[in-house]
Amino acid sequence: MDDNAKFKAGIEEKLAAGERLTFEDGVGLYETDDLAWLGRLAHGVRTAKNGDRTMFNVNRHLNLTNVCSASCAYCSFQRKPGETDAYTMRVEQAVALAEQMKGDAPTELHIVNGLHPTLPWRYYPRVLKALKETLPQVNLKAFTATEVQWFEKISGLGASEILDELIEAGLESLTGGGAEIFDWEVRQHIVDHACHWEDWSRIHRLAHEKGLRTPATMLYGHIEEPRHRVDHVLRLRELQDETGGFAVFIPLRYQHDFHDSKDGKIRNKLQARTTMASPAESLKVFAVSRLLLDNFDHVKCFWVMHGLDVAQLSLSFGADDLDGSVVEYKITHDADEYGTPDKMGREDLLELIRDAGFQPVERNTRYEVVREYEGPQTIGERRAEPQSVKF
Repeated sequence: MDDNAKFKAGIEEKLAAGERLTFEDGVGLYETDDLAWLGRLAHGVRTAKNGDRTMFNVNRHLNLTNVCSASCAYCSFQRKPGETDAYTMRVEQAVALAEQMKGDAPTELHIVNGLHPTLPWRYYPRVLKALKETLPQVNLKAFTATEVQWFEKISGLGASEILDELIEAGLESLTGGGAEIFDWEVRQHIVDHACHWEDWSRIHRLAHEKGLRTPATMLYGHIEEPRHRVDHVLRLRELQDETGGFAVFIPLRYQHDFHDSKDGKIRNKLQARTTMASPAESLKVFAVSRLLLDNFDHVKCFWVMHGLDVAQLSLSFGADDLDGSVVEYKITHDADEYGTPDKMGREDLLELIRDAGFQPVERNTRYEVVREYEGPQTIGERRAEPQSVKF
């Protein structure tokens, strides 16, 4: 038996015995060229945890401001004060947008923003409270750990007090952003703010202590190496062992600027020396993450960043969540170079999940089931119906 066969047999034995995979195992999984084998293992874990159920929610995104004090190398969203398309919403403007969302009957409003240099801290709980009054049935998932640390800086308050005020105003979950890649070897080249692993983990730990369940993310496919990805997810695994407060892990695919703002500037400073992750590499990230994160119930594919084909395939490589309807996601470009729409309704998501061979399950922000839907047609049922033929 050669070394590769021994490695694969060892991984299979560990998984069968319920033994936790190591850092070395994770790096080895990234080195394998056998994507089908990797997918089979990840799908086995996904099926053991969640069966053929695939979760989604009906959500909307709202970015209160794109003005940011930081200039992170990968980010095309941030603007400086005075730039042509810089904007900051008044509370009344945010409420007016929330009113327009009522017709879609969303269950979640996802809010992330730039680190605005002059907006006062009190703006943020005030706008949350106003949004909650406008959309009382909607879960507010708002602010990254990076934003919370920024609130500490501009308010003089500690994160615990800040979270208490935000929760009182209606906050039901933080977002998972600001994680990027935790390892400083990479992070120092891509991040231009002061929130790193120590603060990111501190703030999520506090949120978990206060009863919030939060997502965790990883931005992959830029200048990081597989060992940095493995280190990243193992830090999350260790924190999950401690708190149990993470609801889901979300690999986020780094994106180039396919098109940019009205001023024509390319703000992505990594673009000239990076290539985006291929579909095969993305599927590998999902599979390896699912195998390493044995204490995470869910792995999400944020379809906006991956495209619909990869999103469907990811469901057989460890993912069991397709996020939601999204609408107007501005933090990264909408990937229109490979056909991803900017909005998916409930019926679109149901069709997408069933077409991939899974049962759709609508959830809320805390991953509580809202409604279970019928699963996909069996092969026999499909064959019994006349199929349209395109000429």
